[in-house]
Amino acid sequence: MYIIENANLLKDKQLKTCSLLINNNRIAKIDSHFSHYRMIKMNAGPYIMTPSYVLFNSNIPQIKSFQGLKTCLIEECLLKGCTTLFTYVNVSYENELTAKITDLKTSLLSCPIDYLIGVRVPIRLITQSFIRKCKKEKIPAIFVDLHNLDELEKVPWGWIRDAMYPFNSPLIPIISSNQKKEVKSVLSKWNGIMKREKIPALYDEIEENHPLTTSVLNKIGLYPQKASLMCGTEVSYNLYTKTKDLKNIDEVNLFHYHGDRLVVTVHKGTVLRAGDNVIFKPGNGEHVRVRIPSYFSLSI
Repeated sequence: MYIIENANLLKDKQLKTCSLLINNNRIAKIDSHFSHYRMIKMNAGPYIMTPSYVLFNSNIPQIKSFQGLKTCLIEECLLKGCTTLFTYVNVSYENELTAKITDLKTSLLSCPIDYLIGVRVPIRLITQSFIRKCKKEKIPAIFVDLHNLDELEKVPWGWIRDAMYPFNSPLIPIISSNQKKEVKSVLSKWNGIMKREKIPALYDEIEENHPLTTSVLNKIGLYPQKASLMCGTEVSYNLYTKTKDLKNIDEVNLFHYHGDRLVVTVHKGTVLRAGDNVIFKPGNGEHVRVRIPSYFSLSI
């Protein structure tokens, strides 16, 4: 057991100074101070502390060499304070699902951070049979390729909703168009159907290499398991150098505009980045198995 004291914890654009009691790489208690505890203490006063990030990266499955994967994970994840990777496999036919998930898990055995695997499918695969198979495999998210408005009307959404229950992996749109007007039109149609049919879904595409929001993390079943610092969660965090000009700032701004101030990244109690040094530990990551997506009700 040890204590992280004087931590400037960033949440909802506010810095809260507190101390964290750590036991078995989990946060056992958060309080204003633990002055009467006699144990090892780490002073986090000079820094801003945030949970480590969950980033979405769809390019991972296309990288075949270990060196290529290592370079990508260092540059796109570890140097950016990410300790959980979200990606997907492309599935064209129902009988490919299990094999493709297994193949990607095998290629990520050397991954130094945790990872979550969804699937990307053409909309014709949104059938009761395929949804039930995803439910059996506990797939946390289903990315759906959308090309035009007509195909959305052909899906028996009521049956799909019944097949999803109770695991309810959210459907996430991917719109294959570079025309902003068309993207907006397809998204509007998608959102209308998802809300009308009460389908678990995201209403926008997920940005690549961008910290996932709490609402998205909840829908795919990662919150508060990941990207959260509260009692009971794992000790995974980032430390940014604290200066007087960093006021009224949120985690997204820190990520995008103050990456040069990121000095420490810790994953489940293990330091992965200290200063400019990245500690790449092959196999240190785990495949995250989601129990139930959207388990927590969030008013956000």
